[in-house]
Amino acid sequence: MTGTLTLVRPALRRDRVLLPVWIVAIVVTVAATASAIGELYPQAGQRLALGVTIGSTPALQALTGPVFDASSVGGLTAWRATTIASVLAALISITAVTRHTRAEEESGRAELIGACAVGRHALASAAVLVAGGANLLIGLLIALALTGQGLPAGGALALGLAVAGTGWFFTGVAVVAAQLTAHARTANGIALAALGLAFLLRAVGDAAGMEALSWLSPLGWAQRVRAFAGERWQVAVLFVAAALLLVAAAAVLARRRDLGAGLMPPRPGPRDAARSLAGPLALACRLQRSALLGWTVGFTAVGAMFGSLAQSVGDLVRDNAQIAAALALLGGAGALIDTFLAAQLGLLSLVAGAYAVQATLRLQGEEAAVRAEPVLATAVPRWRWTAGHLTVALAGTLVILTAAGLAIGLAHGIRIGEPVEQTARLAGAALVHVPAAWTLAGIAMLLFGALPRLTGLAWAALVAFALLGQFGELLQLDAWLRNLSPFAHLPQAPGGSVNVVPLTWLAAITLALALAGMAAFQRRDLKAT
Repeated sequence: MTGTLTLVRPALRRDRVLLPVWIVAIVVTVAATASAIGELYPQAGQRLALGVTIGSTPALQALTGPVFDASSVGGLTAWRATTIASVLAALISITAVTRHTRAEEESGRAELIGACAVGRHALASAAVLVAGGANLLIGLLIALALTGQGLPAGGALALGLAVAGTGWFFTGVAVVAAQLTAHARTANGIALAALGLAFLLRAVGDAAGMEALSWLSPLGWAQRVRAFAGERWQVAVLFVAAALLLVAAAAVLARRRDLGAGLMPPRPGPRDAARSLAGPLALACRLQRSALLGWTVGFTAVGAMFGSLAQSVGDLVRDNAQIAAALALLGGAGALIDTFLAAQLGLLSLVAGAYAVQATLRLQGEEAAVRAEPVLATAVPRWRWTAGHLTVALAGTLVILTAAGLAIGLAHGIRIGEPVEQTARLAGAALVHVPAAWTLAGIAMLLFGALPRLTGLAWAALVAFALLGQFGELLQLDAWLRNLSPFAHLPQAPGGSVNVVPLTWLAAITLALALAGMAAFQRRDLKAT
């Protein structure tokens, strides 16, 4: 552990922009949600009516979890904000830990640090302290922000601990993943897969009323802290114990591997390359096929879950004559189901934007690892090399969203007895959401080519678009501000008329951004990061 505190300082310096942006975004999201709920539902009767709607709709509980106290602003804030804030805290924890552990080993900087008077676990310990401290600060600021709005201090602190605890848990997950593989990208993938599994377990458990299944997920624990609804402080202890156990396991695993290596050794490749690898596009496909397969499987599973829940949305009108009469003017319960499906496809397109950014920025990973230089030293021009990875990013985005649409349509179609018709209809609806996700690939390409030091802004753009889409109307933001997100220009699909004009504009913007990034890369030196 020698040198741990010394290594914390450069880690904080490297993250002097990233960490504050994430922390502010999470805290503002929670605080703004509480403020908006207080304005939109000032009366207890209004809040209770919303709670009845949530409790009778498994689809809503799958997305955000159950509501434990609908009579108070705090209870509704915990229902609406806990899951999304916890997911964001998990993402920042995974990113920070991988950045300061596995990425340092992969780049060779860890070996230089290890040549100094530092202990074997100092680098990982510093990363854990940075991520853990960031999550502690998030929790405290959430508690202060909610208390400042007049909400009970106990519930505010419980909500802050729920979010921070989720971040601590996934800090442990990330540091364990960093011991398993020799590559930072793979370690990130393992930790993100664990986060996706946690969300799926919580969503299925909450939607189906299977409490035991929700308890298998740390995101389920965050909900069951029960902020503003009879707080369960022992669940916060569960977060701390699980995080400490994971960190201890990572320390044990670290002693069983060499520096720069992972516990899962890479498979030796064949002596000669296959003919199918002739060309930069084929190489890009080979490098990114595992990630694309993982994203496709995840989208298929989540899509099947959403499709199986869609019909339950229509049950809202079964016993409510007033809602049924209002919806009859809009097309009946089918219109409500289509609105739900369109919302879920919009959410999935945001997540697909994360894949688009990740796949595009594989270019930066190849450049930083000095694997781009040998390729470009051959007859391969720069534009073909960048175009190969960008093509994989765009085509992969299309593939994963199509897989989600097919899964949603098949699951929903089986429930209502129209598997073929619904599968085709929902697959087509999924394609409508593709151009918005593509714009994030264009943004990432432009930053990689022109401003390689600022490629993190592509992830910041994704977070900003997500917040505008999920909270823009709730926070009553101006229309021009919400329209900054490309996802705001998508037509409702399914259930609405599809106007190809905004889709064409989004595709054109993506093309312009990509071409500008490729042109900028032609003029700069390699490894100018």
